[in-house]
Amino acid sequence: MDTTSGAGAFQRRTRRVVKPAVTRLWDIEMQGYERLPVDGPALLCPNHVSFLDSAFLAFTAPRNISFVGKAEYMDSWKSKFLFPAMGMIPIDRAGGSKSASALDAARAVLARGELFGIFPEGTRSRDGRLYKGRTGASRLAMAIGCPIFPVGITGTDDIQPPDAKMPKLRKSCSITIGRPIKPERYASRGAEHLAWRSMMDEVMYEIREMTGQTYVHHYAGEAPAEKTPVATVTQIATIAMPVERERKLVASAG
Repeated sequence: MDTTSGAGAFQRRTRRVVKPAVTRLWDIEMQGYERLPVDGPALLCPNHVSFLDSAFLAFTAPRNISFVGKAEYMDSWKSKFLFPAMGMIPIDRAGGSKSASALDAARAVLARGELFGIFPEGTRSRDGRLYKGRTGASRLAMAIGCPIFPVGITGTDDIQPPDAKMPKLRKSCSITIGRPIKPERYASRGAEHLAWRSMMDEVMYEIREMTGQTYVHHYAGEAPAEKTPVATVTQIATIAMPVERERKLVASAG
């Protein structure tokens, strides 16, 4: 099976069949879905608190969504065929050329005018906090010229916590699609890597606004750098101040 092609007819058919069952078994509050474009490429960047996040987003979305998923899923007979058929593109989290090939596959999905989902934190949050976002999504958005839609997910960690084998039924969660963040606003911001970082910081700020999570200014799984108390406060504040000014500028321009 081609594991780099993304979502296709199988996901589309599965979504039609499974969505009614999913929305009966769990109370999923869906907001902002009307913001998603009816056609053309777009990136969706959700926070990640449960194994169910990508499944619930895929089942409730109006269009196919391909996702990056950890390559370890390809080691199990239970997931090595099903997950790619549902649109997962495996990524080796060790980095290097294997990670780059997964992002190349994601670029191909977007170039076809489809939706692509990527968890900017890179892994599930085990303590419920929101971690610093990696810049893979902003790189893709700027390369393709497509918007990023921040996605705020809450409650799925109560349905299926990170170490739970099975989900709990009859519980509730919410999925909120935020306003689009467009790459052209960052195209003239000096060095390319600074533009990627600024765009991703805005994505994480919007997710934090939707979920109410505590933001942590370091990557998940990495120890924070030692800072003085004053520097720590300043660093955490940097995600909010420039982004808030951006929001006001966008609102006044509209």
